[in-house]
Amino acid sequence: MMSKRTSRLAAFTALPAALLTVAAVSSPAFAEDTPAYQIDLEQLNDTGSKGTALVSIRGDKLTVWIKSEGLVPGQPSAQHLHGSTDGHDFVCPDASADTNGDKILNNTEATVHYGDINIALTVSGDTDAATSGLAVDRMPVADQEGKITYKRTIPVSPDVVEKIKDLHIVQHGIDRNDNNKYDFEGAGKSELDPKLPQEATAPANCGVVKGAAVGSVPVGGIETGTGAEAGGISSGTVIGGTAAATMAAAGALLVARRRMTSGAATAKTGGAA
Repeated sequence: MMSKRTSRLAAFTALPAALLTVAAVSSPAFAEDTPAYQIDLEQLNDTGSKGTALVSIRGDKLTVWIKSEGLVPGQPSAQHLHGSTDGHDFVCPDASADTNGDKILNNTEATVHYGDINIALTVSGDTDAATSGLAVDRMPVADQEGKITYKRTIPVSPDVVEKIKDLHIVQHGIDRNDNNKYDFEGAGKSELDPKLPQEATAPANCGVVKGAAVGSVPVGGIETGTGAEAGGISSGTVIGGTAAATMAAAGALLVARRRMTSGAATAKTGGAA
């Protein structure tokens, strides 16, 4: 069933992602000599939430840039890098991961597919999974349109540097009763912490760097989304420097020209095969 927010997000197409890429590659954190991996965030729990993230490493510093929509307005969205640095390739789940059949994909059910928290993407303070995974007071807050723009550079361990392409992003927070807040009436208590509503901890979106973990051991279910490339960009794609923006724009123009050419040819032949 289509989310009530889906119609409001119909205009959120590839253009914002391209704009984010252009802005990011012009930032010192995403300089010419620093590859940046793009992650497309796709909805979970019928939230309609989607977005684009870029991750890049320079030395032992990780920069994460996220632009997303469809989150609960005015509410904090817990967000993390999930996955494994020990050679396992976790993926984003789909609705079939709702094993208890309550029509809500909770974090415990989804963790089987996207893995445990590796880094908590807080706005300040530490990013340790154990101490900050549920630190909702230090997570980004969606604006009144349900949008989040996040950027932070943090120190990371050598295993994260080596296996960054095996990690992926999940943002949490749903609104089952559409009252623009997290409450216990919407979906009950969180299985992670009974003091928190389920709405606050259930995943809203997920995205992976597709094809980047080639050779890793597959774990979990299939990716979210409708196509083979859903949940991330084409296999192993790396965005680096202003050339990436140029290539992205060129690719968009090429697609547009092909469609225009195809349309003109069809009109000329009267639609004949």
